Amino acid sequence: MKDRQDETAAPQASADELEGMSLSIVIPAYNEEGAVRHTIEEVRAAMEPCGIPYEIIVIDDGSEDRTLEIARETGVRVDSNQVNTGYGAALKRGIRHARHDYVAIIDADGTYPPRYLPQMLALCRDQDMVVGDRGAAMRNVPLVRRPAKWFLNSFASFLAERKLNDLNSGLRVFRKSELVPFLPLLPQKFSFTTTITLCMSCNGKRMIYTPIEYGKRVGKSKIRPVDFINFLILILRMTVLFNPLRVFIPLGLALMAVGMIKFVYDIWMDNLSETTIFAFLSALIIWSLGLIADMISRLHLRP
Repeated sequence: MKDRQDETAAPQASADELEGMSLSIVIPAYNEEGAVRHTIEEVRAAMEPCGIPYEIIVIDDGSEDRTLEIARETGVRVDSNQVNTGYGAALKRGIRHARHDYVAIIDADGTYPPRYLPQMLALCRDQDMVVGDRGAAMRNVPLVRRPAKWFLNSFASFLAERKLNDLNSGLRVFRKSELVPFLPLLPQKFSFTTTITLCMSCNGKRMIYTPIEYGKRVGKSKIRPVDFINFLILILRMTVLFNPLRVFIPLGLALMAVGMIKFVYDIWMDNLSETTIFAFLSALIIWSLGLIADMISRLHLRP
């Protein structure tokens, strides 16, 4: 099956495609009083015609507005964190509460159209995870955030050894049984979806993308300037946890090459320098760290 479908319009899933399936939809919400009711209504409008069992779970992440109250008024399952613990923490709580075999996650801010859920669920029958690919619709992302997103996507694709179209899309459907073993590895904050993608792709899970539209959010973004530091930590964590040898081996080879060039020069000058020895030792240390990180990675990510 192709990693991308050809159209961004949400195709309709037939009753036969969804027969025997059921879905839990988890909606994390933090200060989303202006959008949470509309999101829940749109999810219901998308799922009711399918005629399959489903549930909507809203996890209020310590909102300071009326988000929790409004969510409870809609009659869906609602749980609440006492304080704001993070996007990832809210999703993990919701996934653990899910009663059905398949779980969908969707943001409460109105950016992801729920009409894609039935078709994504149908696609997930033969997959472990289906991810909504925002593609060209990412033009709604602020310009200041695009370089970081491009770098993160490129680096993650390098680690996963496959093209990852949309690393941190907030609309996806997956088999609960395939994701639950990875929950302890998943972070509490915004890098949750990034880590899910790498967990699945680096462990041979079946994952495809399907194009979706991406709207302008209701309310203010929760991204803060301090998250740039979190971004750097995420890059380091991704390197060590998912495919360390993809980084450590080339880095060690580069240092070894520098050492060899300097060694030839030193022989020519009849003077072995400290720089040459340092380059050789650095290469050996980098390779050793890579092997240790790879061992730890395999212990954490083994089935």
